Amino acid sequence: MKTLVVLTGPTGVGKTALSLALAQWLHSPVINADSRQIYREIPIGTAAPTPEEQALVPHLFVGTRSLADNYNAGTYEREALAALSGLFDSQDTVLMVGGAMLYIDAVCNGLDDIPPVPQELRNSLAAQYAANGLEWLQKQVLQADCDYFRTADTHNPQRLLHALEVTLAAGKPYSSFRRGTKKQRPFSVVKICLTRPREQLYARINSRVDNMLAQGLLQEAERVMPLRHLNALNTVGYKELFRYMDGEWTLPQAADMIRRNSRHYAKRQLTWFNADPDMHHLTLTDTDDDLTTVKQLIERQINNRI
Repeated sequence: MKTLVVLTGPTGVGKTALSLALAQWLHSPVINADSRQIYREIPIGTAAPTPEEQALVPHLFVGTRSLADNYNAGTYEREALAALSGLFDSQDTVLMVGGAMLYIDAVCNGLDDIPPVPQELRNSLAAQYAANGLEWLQKQVLQADCDYFRTADTHNPQRLLHALEVTLAAGKPYSSFRRGTKKQRPFSVVKICLTRPREQLYARINSRVDNMLAQGLLQEAERVMPLRHLNALNTVGYKELFRYMDGEWTLPQAADMIRRNSRHYAKRQLTWFNADPDMHHLTLTDTDDDLTTVKQLIERQINNRI
């Protein structure tokens, strides 16, 4: 039976190091499931695999798109399934790695058939959100689709913008397109979520932000600032530095907000992963036992399905 192994977990938990060893053991490339590592202009702020890491193991969907491209979870679903179809012609197990909850769900379960959104509308709404803030966006979505708003994460601007885009583009509420029907896939899925004690995870996130700034995150943000209206840059790390460049915050304030917002994002990720009944959870120990445990889990799950 063909098997997709999904290695996920919150930002900063340590997916990359373990995924390289796991991919080599599986003789599989890594299918990237990080929605921002796809963009070639922002490798520092997205902690994209380095050229050295990509030389060890081939990576798909890393740095393959421009920020200006109209790319979303629906496009990723189609492209990732096509890539998996080709890989499964020659191997039984493929590894997917990343923390983009919607992208992982798109591949494993499928998305609802959402109508396309013109790029002009997407850019316009992103610019309005940048100018008016989250409270304005919340009011717009509440007025446009109160049914969706009642169940939405109202502090997630990406989700709210997407709902508003679809509603305005289609002339129908976004909630009318959301059926939540799971699609059948020609492969089985083994999902593994890496975790750490909260204090340890948060310390790693704080250290990672410091490392990104030392590597040139500010300079990277300065290069892409002309594209700040794009939804792809409504992302932790960039939106805070844009406010520094606008003169609203000092650089230390922006850095503190990146750390805080990264921790909040990790908490939302864990809430999502913990709600998935098919998810297997592994607390990392930073020893060889981590890889051994993952290998045993994968073998056990595959053997149980044969």
